Amino acid sequence: MNGPWLSIIGIGEDGLGGLNAGARELVDGAEVFFGGTRHLAMLGDDPRPREGWDNPLSQTIARIGKLKGKAVCVLATGDPMSYGIGVTLAREFGMEQCRVIPHQSAFSLACARLGWPLAEIDCLTLHGRPLGLLNLHLRPNARLLILSENGGTAREVAAMLRQSGYGDSEMSVFQNMGGVKERRFDGLARRWRRRTGDLNTIAVLCRAKGAAAPLMRPAGLPDEMFQHDGQLTKSDVRAVTLAALAPAPDDVLWDVGAGAGSIAIEFLRAEPTARAIAVEQNASRITNIRTNGERLGARNLQIVEGAAPDALKGLARPHVIFIGGGVGDGKVLWACWRALRPGGRLVANAVSLEGEAALLQFMAGKGGAMTRIAISHLDAMGSLHAWRAMHPVTQYRGRKP
Repeated sequence: MNGPWLSIIGIGEDGLGGLNAGARELVDGAEVFFGGTRHLAMLGDDPRPREGWDNPLSQTIARIGKLKGKAVCVLATGDPMSYGIGVTLAREFGMEQCRVIPHQSAFSLACARLGWPLAEIDCLTLHGRPLGLLNLHLRPNARLLILSENGGTAREVAAMLRQSGYGDSEMSVFQNMGGVKERRFDGLARRWRRRTGDLNTIAVLCRAKGAAAPLMRPAGLPDEMFQHDGQLTKSDVRAVTLAALAPAPDDVLWDVGAGAGSIAIEFLRAEPTARAIAVEQNASRITNIRTNGERLGARNLQIVEGAAPDALKGLARPHVIFIGGGVGDGKVLWACWRALRPGGRLVANAVSLEGEAALLQFMAGKGGAMTRIAISHLDAMGSLHAWRAMHPVTQYRGRKP
């Protein structure tokens, strides 16, 4: 077969009748189908072979690969490239092997119902993903569209909104959009108790209540948002450190001596396409990292238990490294520098004289720059006020040639 052999067809609740001529031609010419139970049922009594999705999905992907040369058609919901199977298949086989014809996405349909401008909406999915991803997007007046896991997702979303101080948020749930069974339910998060059909999309207009501290995207989340034992890069220093790390798409970050994982987590919040590996040897702190990551929406977070430099062996090669613990050990600095990709960035913070001396010696050999971060906060002193100084932090920043 010349050209693409794998067709990925978006299909809506209106079934085959809603496909355009090009999509229908590919369906009519297919030799074998893959899809979910609901999609395959839309084929009716068609005798051609059809196969569902395996768990894990990789098994199905392998079966599809073995059919190269046949006309394979994958049926998917709406737009296959919007949190859909099309993304996985295009990555696996390459677009030269694939032809994708999207249908209307759930996001487009919901915006059409609400009158919302799609370009200004935060679109996310909770299908097969932790509920904590929602926290990445919460801020006053934000508008969210959420693909649900099932009919109970709206209740879980409402509960998290209430817990986060957004109980006054307006919610709409669209069920079976684009079909004859389409229904819409509206309400406030603080009153929402309804369970809906499994195929639904949730719309949220975020309204913060009273003195609630809304979650925000900028670096430097409040310290109290992290579960920790005191080993935490404090908010002000964290904001400066994130600016130095400069998260970019598809970056791999090592957070060495991760403590509560705050640097890795905020790195991922700033750039969701990035990956972060938190290296920590303390078991209780590893628990904190895992809890913080789930609650604050850090999707691509890997936790490695162990002490550097030994624990660094075999990890994905990093574009960016942050060293927050063990910076006084010259072996850790040099091991990290060797692992760093060409052009990669190394940032290290020290609060002790020994750590500062190690950074100064390292800079003498590899170049870079050092900055002293000294921060004071206004504090009450009886009826008067005075500045309370934090321990100064010495920060090294270097780029590998």
